[in-house]
Amino acid sequence: MGKIIAVANQKGGVGKTTTAVNLSAALAEAGKKVLAVDLDPQGNTTSGLGRTVNAHNSVYDALMGREKLSNCIQSTGTKKLKLIGSDIRLAGAEVELVSVENREYYLKNLISPLRADYDYIIVDCPPSLSLLTLNALAAADSVLIPIQCEYYALEGVTSLMNTVNRVKKTINPRLEIEGILLTMLDGRTNLGLQVVDQVKKHFRKEVFGTVIPRNVRLGEAPSHGEPISVYDPKSTGAVAYQALAKEVLKRNKGKK
Repeated sequence: MGKIIAVANQKGGVGKTTTAVNLSAALAEAGKKVLAVDLDPQGNTTSGLGRTVNAHNSVYDALMGREKLSNCIQSTGTKKLKLIGSDIRLAGAEVELVSVENREYYLKNLISPLRADYDYIIVDCPPSLSLLTLNALAAADSVLIPIQCEYYALEGVTSLMNTVNRVKKTINPRLEIEGILLTMLDGRTNLGLQVVDQVKKHFRKEVFGTVIPRNVRLGEAPSHGEPISVYDPKSTGAVAYQALAKEVLKRNKGKK
């Protein structure tokens, strides 16, 4: 059974989609069968992997019962990496599902049959605690939390951890913390390094040893529709996400 990891943070601009795209690609390049699921109406994971959706093959169509989720799977430019994409129509799911019974479990029910076909299913969540994010957390085995190396980082991750604990108590008792990932580190500033130390002291084992640096090439890759491992495999960003994939694999060795 494949492991479902939700990549989530209530705050935007922390490297969430960058992490979903590049961790998925790095795991695939490490030989794992990976499915990336774009659950953000902005569709940046979809475009970041060089794909688009039409009126019949998006995660929105599956959530609305108009198409089987398995029929929404696309190939990507990376071997062993598949994608279920999204677009702005997904924002309508929030409204359309709000009065539906057991609405938090729609994604879980759809995605469960796909688990046997993949080693990892990576779900990119919207930058909010929305019904879509709750669906991802209900379906997931664990949540990976990217946080930016900035002054308010600790406050933000503490808030999100409280949310995860509430979800665990009410919706998904098996939900675990996959890890906290520090992103956008500018190693030239004392503040960034202080934040790294502060978060690692506070959360200890939950924090990944890998820290994702600020990297121009990471910012450029999405406009070319490629993960960083394809766009510039020797860049510091590519090396960092390869290291993160190794950490994820090591943490999950023997668990499945």
